[in-house]
Amino acid sequence: MANRVRRVLARALPVALVASSAAVGSLTGLPTGSAAPSGLPLGAAGLPETRTTRTVQAGVTVTTITRGRPGATDSWTLEVAVPSDSTDPDAPATALAPQPEAQALADRLQAAGLPARAERVTTPALADFTGGTIGWRVRVGSFPTKEAAELVRPQVLAAGASASSVYTGWDGDQPDEGPWHLQVVTIDPRTFSGRLEATVGPDVHDRETTSALARAAGATVATNAGYFVLDPASGAPGDPAGAGVYDGQVLSEPITGRPALVLRDDARGTRIERLHWSGTARGEQTLALDGIDRVPGLIRNCGGTPDDLSPAGVPTATPLHDTTCTDADEVVAFTSGYAATTPAGPGLEAVLDAHQRVVALRSPRGGSLPAGGYSVQATGSDVAALRSAVRVGHRLRITTKLLDEDGDVVRHSAGTSVVNGGPMLVRSGALDVTATADGFDHPGDPSWFYGFSAKRNPRTFAGTDAQGRTVLVTADGRSTSSLGLSLHETAQVAQALGLREAMNLDGGGSTTAVVDGQVVNSPSDATGERPVGDALLVLPR
Repeated sequence: MANRVRRVLARALPVALVASSAAVGSLTGLPTGSAAPSGLPLGAAGLPETRTTRTVQAGVTVTTITRGRPGATDSWTLEVAVPSDSTDPDAPATALAPQPEAQALADRLQAAGLPARAERVTTPALADFTGGTIGWRVRVGSFPTKEAAELVRPQVLAAGASASSVYTGWDGDQPDEGPWHLQVVTIDPRTFSGRLEATVGPDVHDRETTSALARAAGATVATNAGYFVLDPASGAPGDPAGAGVYDGQVLSEPITGRPALVLRDDARGTRIERLHWSGTARGEQTLALDGIDRVPGLIRNCGGTPDDLSPAGVPTATPLHDTTCTDADEVVAFTSGYAATTPAGPGLEAVLDAHQRVVALRSPRGGSLPAGGYSVQATGSDVAALRSAVRVGHRLRITTKLLDEDGDVVRHSAGTSVVNGGPMLVRSGALDVTATADGFDHPGDPSWFYGFSAKRNPRTFAGTDAQGRTVLVTADGRSTSSLGLSLHETAQVAQALGLREAMNLDGGGSTTAVVDGQVVNSPSDATGERPVGDALLVLPR
């Protein structure tokens, strides 16, 4: 299987970017939708908007959309961390707090001679999130530039508080005038003769930039794709944190019930499915798999099995974004697409050849695999079960199945790609932002929702229109030249672009759009383009 996996991983799947031209109407390649004559539903109806569309290969267009202008009312300010009122001495300060705590901090800063204020933060309702007031923030001053704000920050520190510089246009709770900058990629299967694929690069374990993956595969267009592990404490950096299928090979199990983008390499039948999975290793006994191609014991974004523990030590199988659940007792399978070596640590590992025949047992676990081979690792109480299930020279058959919401098997033959994401944005043409169900609302922590969902950020999202076209979009953010989108705004933009089904992909510093090998958006990380876990590629014939 090793050669096949390398071929799979070398080919990559297309994701694209958002671009647009004149304020209205249907442009070549851009999905026809419900956008009003004023253009995208961002800011006031009369804001200027330009759309420029070009065909980059048969059946593939890229539209660049620029909307709005720098807002006359936007400014820089210092956002102050509000001390927690928790009885836990280790509880961190947060961006949002109840009104009494926020006002008390603002009063204390005012007494120190600083122009502080407490502001109510409200958000629109989503499909499963009530909205309304989610907390209060404390801010100091209004400045024309970030540099001017930074000059005052030492005074905030001297008053016993911490603060960071933010631009008010990123708030997402007021209309604003912009600007916004998007790239939109549209792939029409009726005239498309290339390939649309996802790739993790040379292996699952490491991260590569979207542009490097695009150039290595010769892609015409590429965008970043799903969420992935970033911190080694949460697993193997680069490992997809959710469903990952590449040329039909399952290399990462789904986060239970979360939406995933399912594509074929001919761009026909692209769809969004809420996935579950089932995996087994069958030898002398049959063992249930907890995962595939990931570090045992670490479940990024949670949503695994009911015996997984949240950071608070509570058993949970519920998705929780940007959180790592743990499980000391796991059985995890590995393919030769994982890395040069499997994860090392206490436990037992059965090493299999390309025919899934056991050639060795090793403890502690970790090491290289035979060409095209596999392994199964067990930790904790599952070590004894694996030892009973395997015998050197006998087969240990590994099988995996993806299941939809109804429990039916989702077929994934060669040419199929699946990338993870969330939350859902649009369903059957209607707004359907399922932030809570998909783990993007942390109970008891409104500051997390505020930062990820309510505030404007760079976003990447994907979906399909009524004509069956696949649409990949990037929206720049975290700058004064492009404000970014809140989750609610992202869904509104997807709907206005004519998407009947749409879901969020990884965003923030990961948001990247590449055309002909060149990055055409403005990634927000200060260090430049971020290495990612996987990417979507549009390839020529």
